[in-house]
Amino acid sequence: MTDSAQRATAVHDIAVIGAGIVGSAIARDLAGHDLSVALVEARDDVGDGTSKANTAILHTGFDAKPGTLESRLVARGYDLLGAYAEETGIPVERTGALLVAWNEEELAALPGLKEKAEANGYRRCEIIGAAEVYALLPALGDGALGGLTVPGESIICTWTTNLALATDAKQRGADVLLGHAVTAVSRDADTGVTTLSTARGDVRARWVVNAAGLGADRVDGMFGHDRFTVTPRRGELFVFDKLARPLVDRIVLPVPTSRGKGVLVSPTIYGNVMLGPTSEDLTDRTATGTSEDGFAFLLGKGEKLMPRLLKEEVTATYAGLRAAIDHGDYLIEASPEQGYLLVGGIRSTGLTAGMAIAEHVLGLLADAGLPLAPRADVPPPPRMPNIGEATTRPYQDAARIAADPAYGRIVCFCERVTEGEIRDACRAPLPAPNLEGLRRRTRAMNGRCQGFFCGAEVGRLLATRGADTGSDEPTRQQGKS
Repeated sequence: MTDSAQRATAVHDIAVIGAGIVGSAIARDLAGHDLSVALVEARDDVGDGTSKANTAILHTGFDAKPGTLESRLVARGYDLLGAYAEETGIPVERTGALLVAWNEEELAALPGLKEKAEANGYRRCEIIGAAEVYALLPALGDGALGGLTVPGESIICTWTTNLALATDAKQRGADVLLGHAVTAVSRDADTGVTTLSTARGDVRARWVVNAAGLGADRVDGMFGHDRFTVTPRRGELFVFDKLARPLVDRIVLPVPTSRGKGVLVSPTIYGNVMLGPTSEDLTDRTATGTSEDGFAFLLGKGEKLMPRLLKEEVTATYAGLRAAIDHGDYLIEASPEQGYLLVGGIRSTGLTAGMAIAEHVLGLLADAGLPLAPRADVPPPPRMPNIGEATTRPYQDAARIAADPAYGRIVCFCERVTEGEIRDACRAPLPAPNLEGLRRRTRAMNGRCQGFFCGAEVGRLLATRGADTGSDEPTRQQGKS
């Protein structure tokens, strides 16, 4: 019997639709209990949708609307993800942030933002004058009047976060079903089993969690609801060369508006500097291309924020889509009579809040009658490969290279990615399915040349699943401690 045929007859206790950060976190938590769990993803890799393209900031939640579910879960998620990152090796840098006021109106808004932060339980913000702003950020453009410090804001690797959570779910026993786009839903009232029709066969479960991101409203409609509409909101960004990093040692934030946090300048975990994002509502949920208008907008903002930055080379540009909805808060609701739970409207704060959203979802499922008995044999979390610049990477680790020379043979010279890392990513519990997946796992082809020099060799190693490394050492699989 084929795998798809076995799945068509098997019944999972619960299926989670969407293997982004939120869906992967939910599946991970569920798989720590005596439940059979399926993580169902439309794409061919985890974290290949909204989760892969954001500003990658671990938020304190200082500027969330007090009293909202989002505010509570972002604050809780900040602590949970911070601890999980330390345990698993997800790269994090505690840079802090500075929110800059450029006019009198923005300057007058700073005390209210400080009060909002305190209402959200964050009491470390301080208002500073223009002289202190320029002492912290000498490269800032002229005209700043003051600022608000947010010491706890941090940068994180969103790619590794998603991969760690999904790998953890898989190692706890969850079935990770990639390429399974849900096309229809039906429920048998007699058995209480829901059938998800997908591109690669049926998936059957007693409970379904909808964490489908940009597609969450469509899946919700398949269950007969009409609660919200997702509007894809495109955010375009510039990524500047690593030589620009000395200009920016912390996140530089604008005073937020009703449309979002605005255009920021931020260091990245990979040693670059990022400028963006734009904010443009679209109708096409696949429109992740960059635009001339977006570039012009960012260049104008950059000239004001940090003109010296624009003299540096741009390594890459990209765009991501956020799942904006016509609702002022996260939309997380259970429908016990359908064995169904919606997780919708999770904006960019979902990176920080993901693990807390999972915790909240488990509470709702328990209240709805799902038995949640913790397993006694939960394996330890995976130890993830380091692709950040702040700590030692394989090409710098003499002991590791001595034990396995593949970690000393660089393939991608822009990003210093080695054969050993590519091999590991190809043989991991959730292996890289294609070049983009390999890029997110290793940084290969992510540097100045964007794969022009190394692309052919990286492609060859992927095609051979990392076999030709010239090493007789046993494979060090990602996800193994």
